[in-house]
Amino acid sequence: MPSPNTGRRGSRYLDPEILSELGPLDVVVRQIVEGMRVGMHRSPIRGFSTDFSAHRPYVPGDETRRIDWKLYARARRYYIKLFQAETNFTANLLVDASASMRYASGKISKLEYAKFMAASMAYLIVDQHDSVGVGIFDGELRQYIEPTSSLGVLTRLSHELEKAQPKPRTDIAAILHEFARRMPRRGVVMLFSDLFDHTEEFIQGLSHLRFRGHNVVVFHVMDPDELEFPLRGMRRFVGFENDGELISDPVRIRASYLAEVAKFINHIKESCAKLLVDYVLVNTRQPVETAIAGHLLQRSMAGKAR
Repeated sequence: MPSPNTGRRGSRYLDPEILSELGPLDVVVRQIVEGMRVGMHRSPIRGFSTDFSAHRPYVPGDETRRIDWKLYARARRYYIKLFQAETNFTANLLVDASASMRYASGKISKLEYAKFMAASMAYLIVDQHDSVGVGIFDGELRQYIEPTSSLGVLTRLSHELEKAQPKPRTDIAAILHEFARRMPRRGVVMLFSDLFDHTEEFIQGLSHLRFRGHNVVVFHVMDPDELEFPLRGMRRFVGFENDGELISDPVRIRASYLAEVAKFINHIKESCAKLLVDYVLVNTRQPVETAIAGHLLQRSMAGKAR
């Protein structure tokens, strides 16, 4: 991982440890996005969705493999299939600002990391003239910025994200159900959360979004301590949302803890796969642009394979 001094000189990979020291959210996000663009010849969002959307007349130079031959048999004219990725789309980015998201083993909390991810995705989406909206939630939707393709949304988005503070409870499922009803046409929903909530209800919320035809991406944001549990010495563990405490030596419970975490992650990952929801496990030790670019490139390759 680059040193802080390297990050300040403009390294492509900004160390999560120093992100919060580099200035306002919108300034840092521009650095993250510009770093992602190095070596990329086109927008990494394209290819995000391959759901059929519409037709357009064939023009010389189009790939013949994209001609809709069934439509040609009826109309005796050549038409090209268009997919959602080739038309403007609307994305809603949902940021979990509940109490558990405040945890930080280093200088940056899960919530701060999620803010950088969401703002970076918003920047990329608006930059290619698509619309983006942002919802900040805990037990309820605290703030919502309606989708727009105006560049001005980035300033407001950054301002609202910077103001967001962790609240006691979360209800991810209720938020997902709300957005399944709120979005009038098929779009994209990106969730940034540690998913510490009622798992089965959360999965039902994902199912509702998919039933309504939305594409969904789950960025599962976790701290290195939560994934590796490297703690030593007697510790008092307090529930993030005041739901109990435990005093124990971490070494004695490490194996059972890691087994439960693996079970938790695998259950969510498998459920997402069944629903055709993209699942991305994010370690906050990882540079933000690495997490985003890796996912988008994977999506791009999957689109080409289809």
